[in-house]
Amino acid sequence: MPNSNAKFRCNHRGGQEAGRRELVSRSLQSAQHCLEDQDFGTAYAHYLLVLNLAPELKTSVKEIFQFTLFKWAEELDSLARIQDLFNCYEQALELYPNDEVICNSMGEHLFRMGFRDEAAGYFHKAVKLNPDFADAKENFYRVANWLVERWHFIMLNDTKRNLTYLKAIENAVRSGCKSVLDIGTGTGILSMFAKKAGASFVYACELSKTMYELARDVVAANNMEREIKLLHLKSLDIEIPKHIPERVSLVVTETVDAGLFGEGIVESLIHAWEHLLLQPK
Repeated sequence: MPNSNAKFRCNHRGGQEAGRRELVSRSLQSAQHCLEDQDFGTAYAHYLLVLNLAPELKTSVKEIFQFTLFKWAEELDSLARIQDLFNCYEQALELYPNDEVICNSMGEHLFRMGFRDEAAGYFHKAVKLNPDFADAKENFYRVANWLVERWHFIMLNDTKRNLTYLKAIENAVRSGCKSVLDIGTGTGILSMFAKKAGASFVYACELSKTMYELARDVVAANNMEREIKLLHLKSLDIEIPKHIPERVSLVVTETVDAGLFGEGIVESLIHAWEHLLLQPK
């Protein structure tokens, strides 16, 4: 009897495998027929089924799957079926999480819909996956021009201003401020000043996804990614000890500009003082 049971299980598995192969084969044929008829939605559904049943085919069907996805996404966009469009890209990225072409295409749709910060994230990921991907680089630079305010470049090239900040941070660290929080870090320049000045712990928060990703790149390029903790958060949302282990002894920021009266900066600084900064004895 044991041998009979084993044989039955073997035959059962063999039958399941044969059924799987048959379903995959038929689905591929159906997908091709749908493409010929320009029925991109049904073709996309067939390819999803194929890739879920036969993940070993991911490489061989990748290009035709991308083509089908993009065509179906264009149709969904024209029909204003935005949620369905996003769902398709989420499904595609679950199957191909490191596909720069799909990431770039997702970013293009987001950008056209006005979600520029989110689009920048996908363009940035595409460039990280393939630094030679010209379309993604062009898209990332284009959206960065929308998101990165011109005054960032002016500030970064203002030597006198930067040296003044550097000296002030150095003086504060020398006087005993060993833990630092940089609010609205931007490119991360003040955080790096604090670390170079000798601060033991440096934390930086940035609300803009684009600037947060840029700060990560800048900090990494300066070999400080393990020494500066970057948070994609508004300072008002920072919690102790969830995000930083304890109150800091120094808060630095370059957010004081014309936005002081309308962008919640005063509220953020008061919050930092009351909840994140060590109180003087």
